[in-house]
Amino acid sequence: MQNVVKSERLQMLIIAMATAISAQFKINPFSHDFFRIGLGVSIFLFFLLLMPHLPYVKTGILTGIASMIVQSGDWITHVHSFTLMESLRNNVAAGCYYVVFAIGMSKVQGRTNELQPLILGGYIAVIDFFSNETELLLRGVFIGTNAFYLKEWFLILGIAVVRSYFVIGLYNSIAINQMRSLHAEQEKRMEQMLNINSGLYGEVFYLKKAMDTIEGITADSYDLYRNLKRDQLDSYGLRTLRIAQQIHEVKKDSQRILAGLLKLFDSEVAVNMSLSEILHFVVKGNQEYSEMLKKKIRIETELTVHLETSEYVPLLTIMNNLVANAVEAIEKYGTIGIQMFEKDDDMYLIITDSGKGIPDTKKELIFEPGYTTKYNEEGIAATGIGLSHVRDIVHSMGGTITIAVSEQAKETQFIVRLPQTILIKEGRVDGTFDHNRR
Repeated sequence: MQNVVKSERLQMLIIAMATAISAQFKINPFSHDFFRIGLGVSIFLFFLLLMPHLPYVKTGILTGIASMIVQSGDWITHVHSFTLMESLRNNVAAGCYYVVFAIGMSKVQGRTNELQPLILGGYIAVIDFFSNETELLLRGVFIGTNAFYLKEWFLILGIAVVRSYFVIGLYNSIAINQMRSLHAEQEKRMEQMLNINSGLYGEVFYLKKAMDTIEGITADSYDLYRNLKRDQLDSYGLRTLRIAQQIHEVKKDSQRILAGLLKLFDSEVAVNMSLSEILHFVVKGNQEYSEMLKKKIRIETELTVHLETSEYVPLLTIMNNLVANAVEAIEKYGTIGIQMFEKDDDMYLIITDSGKGIPDTKKELIFEPGYTTKYNEEGIAATGIGLSHVRDIVHSMGGTITIAVSEQAKETQFIVRLPQTILIKEGRVDGTFDHNRR
């Protein structure tokens, strides 16, 4: 708490000194020398808008004192003309300006971001006008000047309006840049979260599939144990039983992992995402992926279907896998096209790449686990699980996936068909996931 108080005091002191020093840069637009326009007012207003957590009135009092002290420094250079007390008396009115201005600003403290800029600018212009009039009145009391010139009132009001809207415009431009930076950071985090969820979805999908396989192996092992026992091969039967028990333990561990992963999905807030947003993240992520691979790839999109879906994670998983495969299939330069449209109550996703293509004889093999056409520089094959991954997820959503290859154009085209009823409903239960959290 003490550190916060010290920090606030230091900030107020910095504002006071910056305002007092800036006030020395001034012009005299009037024929009278008692009213001068300085940069200090603009600096003071800008800091108040920038730091709404500070106590405005205390800041105004401290700034007024600092302004009196700095402006009274003229006494040093004119020591034979007037005394220090005379100098302070001549400048006390200028110091009071900041106190009145701070009191006026305290009435909207904490609400400046809620007010429309035009309304806020008008309010600040009124505060500026009355603060200037207060200064003129005090000058009249202390040094006998007349504060009631109608022409000067209009000039003061005009200057107050220009100064207020100028500072608000500068402040809003900075605030907009901060909001843009914040939006970019939030978008980056959203992209990271979606990529994590997309990968997690795939892993959970295959874990569930592996558990079904384990269940079958456990049942077969137990049947084998009973057959061996029936044939009086007890030693082999006991070994088989132990294997079945070990497999069963693996299954239980897998169930615990799956339950934990599904709990992560269930803990998410049920939200919908538009296809345009999904497409944006797919394009951005894979454009960065192509740059990482030092490839120059242009990704073209065409979206004619507009809907929001709660199934954005599996859809993102499908699209990311297909587009990433297209990026990897292109050697150094190429184009990837992504089309999304609706036809007969279905949503179609077509991804086309200008890679090296796939032979017709192998079109049926590419969706099999382990098959790949991609090898690294050492000749080591990729894992080859991506397309089988996509096929299984598409099938789980009641859709289909096919491939078309154009030897003339050297293009490969993946065509995914998904029922719109799967995409637009709030939840789906397909034996693997339950996204209905309402």
